[in-house]
Amino acid sequence: MTEPTDAGPVAPIRVLVAEDQSSVRAGLVLILRSAPDLQVVGEAADGERAVAMARELRPDVVLMDVQMPRLDGVSATRQIVAERLADVLVLTTFDLDDYVFGALRAGAAGFLLKDSEAGELLAAVRTVAGGEGMIAPAVTRRLIHEFGRVQPPEPPTGQSAKLLDALTRREREVLGCLGEGLSNAEVATRLTMAEATVKTHVSRLLAKLELRSRVQAAVLAQECGVSAPQPRD
Repeated sequence: MTEPTDAGPVAPIRVLVAEDQSSVRAGLVLILRSAPDLQVVGEAADGERAVAMARELRPDVVLMDVQMPRLDGVSATRQIVAERLADVLVLTTFDLDDYVFGALRAGAAGFLLKDSEAGELLAAVRTVAGGEGMIAPAVTRRLIHEFGRVQPPEPPTGQSAKLLDALTRREREVLGCLGEGLSNAEVATRLTMAEATVKTHVSRLLAKLELRSRVQAAVLAQECGVSAPQPRD
């Protein structure tokens, strides 16, 4: 039997902070640097610089303000996601607005309010870096609900319909659960399956739908009216 080997220290999560207000940026950097498993690799004061630094530094997560000079956070997020440079965690002072919806459509992996507690910010960065895009469940669910309210679901057409048809029944059920803002653990409970199996289904449906994050999948589920099985009594 092969003896286990020491894998060595785990590499820190590399974070790029994109925020135009220097005082806010400094506060975010201070919080991030307080965590030994996180490393701030760069700071950007505008969207164009954020994209350029993401290309140069290849961070794990970009902490992105939605309203910035030169290039807004939504456009910067779209470029970073399209080039697969990093996952993007969107920060905003606004509870729900078109900027946030735009950022989610652009492929942001998560959404967090700037007035969140330090612990929530650190947890959100770790969650996004780990591929679990749905963060701050209460906020996410409210966001997804509002998205569905302002844009009622429509039957999928064209490419969306074709991609959805490629999903298995189980993958479609998981997609519906993502549309409700459920975590992997909650999806596992709802659909009576192991959490590891849920993760596998999420990975597969994202690949089939050609999406970057589960947040994008949640938005698609809302847009196309993909529903989840209801909890059993």
